Amino acid sequence: MYIIKLNAIDSTNTYLKDLSTVALPIDYTVVVAELQTKGRGQMGAKWKAESGKNLTASVFKRLPYFSITEQFYISMAVSLALIKALRTFKIPQLRIKWPNDILSADTKLCGILIENVIKNNNLQGSIIGFGLNVNQKFFNNLPQASSMSLVSGVIYNKDEVLSEVLKQLKIHFDLLESKQFLEIKTEYESLLFRKNKPSTFRTSKNDSFSGIIQGVTENGQLQVWTEDGVIKTFDLKEIKLMY
Repeated sequence: MYIIKLNAIDSTNTYLKDLSTVALPIDYTVVVAELQTKGRGQMGAKWKAESGKNLTASVFKRLPYFSITEQFYISMAVSLALIKALRTFKIPQLRIKWPNDILSADTKLCGILIENVIKNNNLQGSIIGFGLNVNQKFFNNLPQASSMSLVSGVIYNKDEVLSEVLKQLKIHFDLLESKQFLEIKTEYESLLFRKNKPSTFRTSKNDSFSGIIQGVTENGQLQVWTEDGVIKTFDLKEIKLMY
């Protein structure tokens, strides 16, 4: 692996995107920053992390064997890799909040942003960005945020955490390469936050409804059993789970 360590950068994902416009980076090129000034999350959300306390990184993975229609399997595999890495550090009650936030109980430890590099309708590679709260203690006005240290009471070595995450990413990309899609999807669904529990959702039109998460489709839509007895599918832009 080729690891680039930076003191500060606007966004590790943007750094790798800029590299990939010139030429595809080496497989498993990793960019790690002590501080991201313009960290990004899902749907354009800003990701804020205290300098030096957390792991903000992006990984470039070449995907010559992968189809555009299989993109959500990348998200599922990355989510599982983060879960497995956190388990090695004894973080309890790990769950995946659709599509790929990593929770301990009901607090968020990690956000994932995957941006695929597509040229001439072919998937060239994937930029996997993740912000993992490691040793941060205070999250102003973010009641649902937490960190590995807050959950466990342990101060962690960030290099050790990064090493384990990268190890698990490689394991799970090997699973993708061998097309073990059913195994990946089954395990991902088993870890979905609030699966099979009555939950409240809010639509993009600000309406609320109750339903029960059943799973996901192969392209990443959430399957919800609604009050009228019908299983409906939703894109990320369409609904938000309230908890």
